[in-house]
Amino acid sequence: MNTNFETLDYIVFALYAIVILSVGLWVSRSKKGETKSTEDYFLASKSLPWWAIGASLIAANISAEQFIGMSGSGFAGGLAIATYEWMAALTLIVVGKFFLPIFIKKKIYTIPEFVEQRYSSQLKTILAVFWIALYVFVNLASVLYLGGLALQTILGVSMVSAVIGLATFAVAYSLYGGLSAVAWTDIIQVVVLILGGLVTTYLALDTASGGQGFIKGLNSIYAAVPERFDMILEKNNPEYMNLPGIGVLIGGMWIANLYYWGFNQYIIQRTLAAKSLEESQKGILFAAALKMIIPLIVVIPGIAAYVIINDPLLMEKLGESGMTNIPSLSQADKAYPWLMQFLPTGLKGVAVAALAAAIVSSLASMLNSTATIFTMDIYRQLINKNASESKTVNVGRLSALLALIIATIMAPLLGGIDQAFQFIQEYTGIVSPGILSVFVLGLFWKKTSNKGAVFGALASIPIALFFKVGPKGWLANSPLEGFFPTLPFLDQMGLTAILSIIVIVIVSIKENKIGDDKKAIKLDKGVFDTSSIYNVGSFVLMIVLAFLYAFFW
Repeated sequence: MNTNFETLDYIVFALYAIVILSVGLWVSRSKKGETKSTEDYFLASKSLPWWAIGASLIAANISAEQFIGMSGSGFAGGLAIATYEWMAALTLIVVGKFFLPIFIKKKIYTIPEFVEQRYSSQLKTILAVFWIALYVFVNLASVLYLGGLALQTILGVSMVSAVIGLATFAVAYSLYGGLSAVAWTDIIQVVVLILGGLVTTYLALDTASGGQGFIKGLNSIYAAVPERFDMILEKNNPEYMNLPGIGVLIGGMWIANLYYWGFNQYIIQRTLAAKSLEESQKGILFAAALKMIIPLIVVIPGIAAYVIINDPLLMEKLGESGMTNIPSLSQADKAYPWLMQFLPTGLKGVAVAALAAAIVSSLASMLNSTATIFTMDIYRQLINKNASESKTVNVGRLSALLALIIATIMAPLLGGIDQAFQFIQEYTGIVSPGILSVFVLGLFWKKTSNKGAVFGALASIPIALFFKVGPKGWLANSPLEGFFPTLPFLDQMGLTAILSIIVIVIVSIKENKIGDDKKAIKLDKGVFDTSSIYNVGSFVLMIVLAFLYAFFW
């Protein structure tokens, strides 16, 4: 086994970097005398085909929080964490069917822009500021931190150097080219991250089976820890508070996924850049299909690492190197980097390139979306309404650079977070139920008012904090403590969403006693009709999902 990054690995990684930078800069080029318009920069001239949209969605989604964080959760708890991926496939089908037709019909650039059309400019500004803060201080910073942690473990570089290197790589091609550069390089990034991920998965399973290959490895880890292949956890499972049994199918998981896939700027922006609605829906379907295989490359390695570490014979074969950066239940996020250090020369370069692809593609996506929201919803609306196209694009570039600098400073300060994927989900879950409630009711209930949306969004924060802190904080050791037991955070999200909806409904009915809200969306007959390709593909994916959950129940 080889724990050092050698010359061939550096060559492989350098080739990957050169290809990405070259493609990114090539697709970003402008004809002589032409300048990029806002549509060119922020929506890739609305020219993306379905396969580019699907690949870009996955590249934007899969990052260090999956490779590192989800593998860590697989190490700590098993296959159940894969429900985020498989339920996401079902969520994407719903988004493609019911959300996209409305967004594309409205011809919007950003999600806050939709808020202005449906509610008010004030609410739009509030949400725009919130999303910028979330992207910079949580999303960008956490991706940089987890990516830096991986490179620190694998290459032995300092955390600061790794973070700066990743940030520089992401900005090198995305800043100039905008969404076009991001989306087209994402196609390469997805191929690299899937192939590289499969390499690591193969090694892990081969090692777990004592060198007998992929299939035998799967059988070996299933036989060794069958309890870690349960998708629906019982209450006595240590991970139940993170993944509360049947609640992952019918509860708060829907809140997390609908918010992320339906109303998340750096995700939905790809679909808005499609040639047509049908093309966008095919891209969504392609992404849903890719989602089905992601657990194989991000969860299974974590389970395999757990089996290897707890088998003295397998650990003996790894020798002294096996004790380097060894993961534990308290440091589960070390599982994936620990596995990668055993890859042979050359393949290690491929695996690190895959990890870098996942990190850099997500960084580039978040940067582009941060710039889009700031430029279109704050700068062009509140600061300089008469800004030229070229000036608007330059402001977008500058805002992306500033966001990255702030996130780079923040990233090393996140040390000490374990199971980062779960951490990000839990704290995003404080704000997502209220925002999702505002959007869903705004789309499909014509009485929803601006005042109702504002009250519901504001009320959701203390409601969420009460469920999170109240039972073990404010109410601790009081007579009321027993009436408010500590709930899994997904259940907290579900209840917060229900209560937020109730607030919105009460306020909206009081305001619109007789007729519909004046800004209500009028849905044309047939607006949710989809092509036969979409219908058949969706049906097949749902059958596969039903089988997987039935088998691993």
